[in-house]
Amino acid sequence: MRRAEAVAAAPARHLRVVPSEKRRAAVIDAAAARRTVGLLLAVTAFLTVGGIIMVLSASSVYACSTGSCFVFFERQSAYAVVGALAFLVTARMRYPVWRRLAVPFLGAEVILLLLLMHPAAIEVQGSARWIALGPVTIQPSELAKLASIVFSASLLSRRRRRPEDVSQVALPLFGGIGIVAGLVFLQPDLGTTTVLVGTVAALLFVAGVRLRLLLIGGATMGAVALATLKPYQWARITAFLHPQANRQDTAYQLSQSLIALGSGGWLGVGLGASRQKWMYVPNAHTDFIFSILGEELGLIGEIVVLAAFGALLFAGVRIAAKAPDAFGRLLASGIVSWFGIQIVVNLGAVTGLLPITGVPLPFLSYGGSSLVVSLAAVGILVNVALAPARAARRVRPPAPGRSAP
Repeated sequence: MRRAEAVAAAPARHLRVVPSEKRRAAVIDAAAARRTVGLLLAVTAFLTVGGIIMVLSASSVYACSTGSCFVFFERQSAYAVVGALAFLVTARMRYPVWRRLAVPFLGAEVILLLLLMHPAAIEVQGSARWIALGPVTIQPSELAKLASIVFSASLLSRRRRRPEDVSQVALPLFGGIGIVAGLVFLQPDLGTTTVLVGTVAALLFVAGVRLRLLLIGGATMGAVALATLKPYQWARITAFLHPQANRQDTAYQLSQSLIALGSGGWLGVGLGASRQKWMYVPNAHTDFIFSILGEELGLIGEIVVLAAFGALLFAGVRIAAKAPDAFGRLLASGIVSWFGIQIVVNLGAVTGLLPITGVPLPFLSYGGSSLVVSLAAVGILVNVALAPARAARRVRPPAPGRSAP
């Protein structure tokens, strides 16, 4: 009788074996992280593939005038492959490694920016922004964005209790970032400088620096930058205020962009049927690709792309909020701020709400350095997001036959 009771009671011991609260919470966090990563990957793939298609459409006329009608499409496709490889590397590399690489990464970036002062640097429209490495050209200013984020996140995470300390935070941060921003500004590249400084300011805000100090610092740096601008730069910056008065001169690009956007209507003129890409909109496949997209796909297409960007930023914010430590949170916040600021600056220029500063639209505009670095940054976001899943695997369930603590 006792033996039968013991046998009957044996399964009851196993029924009492339930996962601990810690493991259950880790499993829930891991599941939420996977959903966020799924959204991030889907949106990134959509924007990258859509960018390749739009580069083919927007660049076809200009490319045919140079020889091959598919030259920019082929290059952008190759850049996407390289960017996918960079994504796989950064997605598998544990993000704490970037903390050890912060100073060497920023130092290497300073060397690359100094090389742009050499006469061998490639100069386009008065700006030396590219370095030729055989058949490949790289744009160091795109790497400068990621290097500045990694350096700032590393420094602020180590001094997170005293983010406003002058000697421990302000001097090394503004010293390192100031050198990078200054070298980018001297190219000259006002747009990238704005994105870089704005991203670091967003990181400082996330780290706990008071908004009043950020506004004072931003106003000071802005005044210094504006005081050093050349007359032609002033003309380009102020042209957006009166586009109709300067539509045949400094506001010509903006005027043609607005014509393209207005011609699209609700549904657009059709993919590949743009009229403004016939040498009317300068840089149609780079900084002003959104104008051609609006003309060919209409307001509906623009809303879809804006929704995709919104989903990208939403996923990034969730990843930053769920990051397991301060460095991960700041690293993810910096990448999301970079994407968000650059999207606003580009779309503001295309629509006439902001001055034209020559900033590409992430994932859509033609440009190898921009696409590769952006995809690598998405890989870092994925690695930060999957940290809870790695933590869940480390939390072992209780042994069979033993109750959970």
